[in-house]
Amino acid sequence: MIAFTKMHGLGNDYLFIDIRGKDLKPDVYWHDLAIAMSDRHFGVGADGIILIDNAQVTGALAKMRIFNADGSESEMCGNGLRAMAKWLYDRGQWEENAGIETGAGILYPEILSVEGHRARRIRVNMGKPRWTRGALGMTGDSQASALKTQLELDNVMWPVACVSMGNPHVMLFGPLWDAETMARRGPQIENHPTFRHRTNVHSVEVVAPNHLRMRHWERGAGLTLACGTGVSAALVAAVLNEGVARIAQVEVPGGELVAEWEESSGNVYLTGTAHEVCEGAFELR
Repeated sequence: MIAFTKMHGLGNDYLFIDIRGKDLKPDVYWHDLAIAMSDRHFGVGADGIILIDNAQVTGALAKMRIFNADGSESEMCGNGLRAMAKWLYDRGQWEENAGIETGAGILYPEILSVEGHRARRIRVNMGKPRWTRGALGMTGDSQASALKTQLELDNVMWPVACVSMGNPHVMLFGPLWDAETMARRGPQIENHPTFRHRTNVHSVEVVAPNHLRMRHWERGAGLTLACGTGVSAALVAAVLNEGVARIAQVEVPGGELVAEWEESSGNVYLTGTAHEVCEGAFELR
């Protein structure tokens, strides 16, 4: 039986599994487990699983590995990172100024508020954005900017903004797509041949200079209620392409986040809540 904790950040839900001190398993095991556990009809139900492992680099408290609902591995997840910080804090394992090792490097959550000895509101340094085609795993000149580019869909050229937060994101600015449109267009863009390792997809509407509204299609997970790295990438693109303020409220289907792109450091910060849903055990058959 595999012990897990189900947690979410604005409805972006993951099953956390502490593998520290446990027998090592091959990646194919976690691939299969993620598919089985994430199934919302025959499993527990989630956008994926997150493994809590021992850090392998100096300065990190623990390491997170993310396997999406389709079994693919992802570099980073902002909502998952906030939830992992809460998991560690609530269990007395948190250390101030400690980082968490991710596929995108060491990132540093900060516990902003606590209720009843449990972390509630958490701010995460998401790191510095990049927007070269190479950083995004795109075909073409690796040093060329993808901040303003186009993708061909159904013989039509679509203007898009592409930003990496350690994982690739495509933003389409304009009136917010409904879920049906995103479910149709999202997979087309996710699997577009321009992206060697697929991509995350976001519809972004600028409501006001400090207010964005978004809908997400996540690589390997599909429609989700929130995407922290996507919100971070969207803010960067909105600042540079749409004249949006460097601090903005961002509405997603699961709630609201505050995103800040700090001019002095170049880092993006994301602030929001995280919640524990339940604990349980699962048997992979």
